[in-house]
Amino acid sequence: MLVVEDDADTAQYVRTVLERRGGMDVTVVHEPMSALAEVAASTFDVVLTDIQMPGMSGLDLLGELRSRAAGTPVAVMTAFASVDYAVEALRRDADEFLVKPVAAATLLERITALAVEGRAKREAAGSTEVVLAVGAHPDDVEIGVGATLASHRAAGDTVVILTLSSGAIGGDVQARRHEALASAGVIGARLYLHDFEDTRLDPAGGLITTIEDLIREIEPTIVYTHSEHDRHQDHRAVRQAVDVAARRVPTLACFQSPSSTIDFRPTRFVPVDGFIEAKLQMLASFESQSHRDYMDPDLVRATARYWSRFGGGQLAEPLEMVRAAATLSGRARAAGVVAAPESNVVEERGGHA
Repeated sequence: MLVVEDDADTAQYVRTVLERRGGMDVTVVHEPMSALAEVAASTFDVVLTDIQMPGMSGLDLLGELRSRAAGTPVAVMTAFASVDYAVEALRRDADEFLVKPVAAATLLERITALAVEGRAKREAAGSTEVVLAVGAHPDDVEIGVGATLASHRAAGDTVVILTLSSGAIGGDVQARRHEALASAGVIGARLYLHDFEDTRLDPAGGLITTIEDLIREIEPTIVYTHSEHDRHQDHRAVRQAVDVAARRVPTLACFQSPSSTIDFRPTRFVPVDGFIEAKLQMLASFESQSHRDYMDPDLVRATARYWSRFGGGQLAEPLEMVRAAATLSGRARAAGVVAAPESNVVEERGGHA
């Protein structure tokens, strides 16, 4: 579970009760932004947050958690036994309202019940997909399949974004980290951000192992990554590393980047009507890159409009399919994923293992 509490004594009390008496694995943070970072990187069965905190209130954090960790039970706790607080907490869909000081037995009973509920929800959602999108730099994944990832989240799928460099060549590292976190938060994706050297990514320099470790941890059923038909050396290096690391993942597809060459030949087109605005919100998070022409909303919409001519809907994102599990076909049809003309499909099957 995750505890968000700015008072060190209260945080220690909660940790002690839940770890020693409840046998729980407890992560403690002392302010809301750290909580959002933890939620982006890990999955929790339950979150317990104080209300009065600096920077962002627990009630505001509750709203953020509802979009970024949908389905996770959240309990709010306060020293002010106000009816207004309770009403506001319930209005914002808190699962539990606790007043300090909370007796150990009460705390353990209420939080255990929520944790069991949270775990049950996660297990019930086990039939959904776990989607991993791997990019070389912050904004790569969002440019390539941002709307597709938004559609996965809308379908209840777990979405994880792995970015292998912090994009130091393209701007301030800390700014780009915060931008990547904010972008992932738009759709409630989990973000893993690494510090491999920008413009010098090498499959044999730790990329394969890093990707393999994450795949082992989250067990994805679908992986999206860069195409081999790309001018940027980092993009090609990531594609090569994913080829090895994701060799046992049932479905692997490659997205288009601004640096893709004319040899990029998609064979699947994902209709993203209704999700392009979420993609634009994700891209807007990358303020340091807003001067780049490919971030222009009109161009993003026009590109999606162009690719839709090969599939259904008004807007689409293109994918080069490396392989697709047979079990994906039913879900793909249900989600509106459209194949390229038959001649392209045959060529695709002949060109890949």
